[in-house]
This record gives sequence, structure tokens and C-alpha cells, in this order.
Amino acid sequence: MEERIQKLLAEVQAFNAQTKDALEVFRLKFISRKGAVTELFEELKKVSVEEKKRLGKVLNELKQSAEAKFSALQETIENSSTSSSDIDLTLPPVPNKVGNLHPLTLVKNRIIEIFERLGFNVADGPEIEDDWHNFSALNFPDNHPAREMQDTFFIEKNPDLLLRTHTSNVQIRLLEKQKPPVRAIMPGRVYRNEAISARAHCFFHQVEGLYVDKNVGFADLKQTLYHFAKEMYGKDVKIRFRPSFFPFTEPSAEIDITCLICKGKGCNVCKYSGWVEIAGSGMVHPNVLKNCGIDPEEYTGFAFGMGIERVTMLKYQVNDLRLYSENDIRFLKQFQTVI
Repeated sequence: MEERIQKLLAEVQAFNAQTKDALEVFRLKFISRKGAVTELFEELKKVSVEEKKRLGKVLNELKQSAEAKFSALQETIENSSTSSSDIDLTLPPVPNKVGNLHPLTLVKNRIIEIFERLGFNVADGPEIEDDWHNFSALNFPDNHPAREMQDTFFIEKNPDLLLRTHTSNVQIRLLEKQKPPVRAIMPGRVYRNEAISARAHCFFHQVEGLYVDKNVGFADLKQTLYHFAKEMYGKDVKIRFRPSFFPFTEPSAEIDITCLICKGKGCNVCKYSGWVEIAGSGMVHPNVLKNCGIDPEEYTGFAFGMGIERVTMLKYQVNDLRLYSENDIRFLKQFQTVI
């Protein structure tokens, strides 16, 4: 038995494996459960006590030697498989793919940039709002259709709470805390209980603006929005104001620009009129100022609001609002990071 142990020890020391298959052969032959070393330990149980002490020592040396050899061979094979010689340095590198901003983010940043140069600050407020800041303070009558469930998402456990339907709630919170002069824009997400289509969605983004000070007139509103439209769409864009009605402004007007998709010739986006509405606006209603503790005899102001999706649609000539929220990488990667 001792001769067999010495013979196996010599085989272990002389064994050379350069592949994982050869290493597996070594493992199966020497150190596996059915390997030669295991068989010798089984035979060791049958010898006398004196022989067991002498042969056990030699057999343990064989086992340790076989396990050390296996570890050394394994490390050598793993190192050789990851060596630089296996790397083809002539292959072209994989380019780093850098993402880009969402088109709505691009346009929102551009809107902020335009109005900041006119002296407007950026304000923010909660998306879950109470009835006072979303409706009542803005001069909405109790029976106004916007309060109904088909237009507004109310919080079931608290009927006074709702998902804001516009960012005008930020205007009220701003006027409650800050005395005029106030000049700010309020970008943010809003929610309305509407059917999702190419022209509408249950959530979208708005930028509203507010300027309250002494001697603010409708001419200031017109020049501000004229400047915005020219900066956003170019000097050749045509703009028109149409009389309208909003509970929180008086007088009120809607702002249209030339349809940039059909260049004013008429298409399904502009309903074949050649014009597309981009914003609503007007002079802040005296009741709104009173509700915020501001004297309408001393201060006046104007407000406006526009949907970022609509502005983006005309900027990039996108004809389906659903594309903005579907996360289709083929759509998103078309937009540059600078506009």
C-alpha cells in the first residue's frame, strides 16, 4: 500500500494540465469521492493500528499534495484564460452611448430660460392640492364643471383633496406668502380625468406665469407673450389673441400661433384652420387678488398658462401626445440635448 501511495504522489507531482478539461481529469482521478486518494483511505480502515499510524501520515501528505496541485493548476488556467494575449487590440472600440434629455424636459428648460431673461423666477408647489388653492381662491364658482369628477381626480378618503388640474395653485400659494411685486413662472405636472388620445392625456405638463405689480396692463401681457413666441419658434411665426373666458382672469384671451406642422395651410393638428392654440391668458381677476390679501385698487397683474406638450408638439412637429409617455427609445433618441 505504501508503494501505491508513493507512486500516486509521483503521478500527482508530474501531472500537467493546461485546459479545464485536463484539470477535471486530475480531479476525478485523484481527489474526487471515487478517486484514488479516497480509495486508499477506505483501505486504511482495514490495516492494523500500527500500520494505520504510519500509513495515515503518508496518505495525508498525498492528499494535501494532490489538493495543493489542483489549486495551483486551477489558478494557472484561470490566469491564462484572462491574459492580455487573448485580447485583440486591433478591434474597434465600443462607443460610449450617452443618453439625452426627454423632449418635454428640453422644451421646459427652454421656456424657463426665456422667461428668466425677462426677470421671472421659478416657483413650485404640491401636486396634491386642496379645493381652496386649486379652485375657490381662483374664483371658480361652486357649480363650475371643472369641479366635477369627469374633469378632476379627487382623493376618495378626503373630498377636499385632489390632484391639481393646473399649476395655478402655485400662484395662489405665492401671492399668499409674498407681497407684490411678484414675477414668477410655475412649471409642473397636472392631472385631468380625460380620455387618452393623440390630442389629450390624463396627465400632462404646464408652465404658468404671473406678474403682479403696480400699473401692470394688458399691453405688458401681450408684449411678454409676443417675445416668448418669437424666441421659441422664430421671428417669422405669426401670433394672434382671441377673446376668451377664464374664472381667474378678466379680460381673458387665448393665444394662437401659425401651425408649424402645415405652415398655416391646414392639417388635422390645427383642424385645418392654420392656427394652433398654445396658451390662455388675461389680467388677474380682482377677486383672486382679494382672496390672497392683495388690494386690487393698488395692484394689478397678468397671468398665462401653456401646455408643454403642445409647445413641444409644434417645436418638433410631433402629431401624437401619447409618444411623450410611452418610453419608446426610437422616439426619444431623435431629440438633441440643445434646442
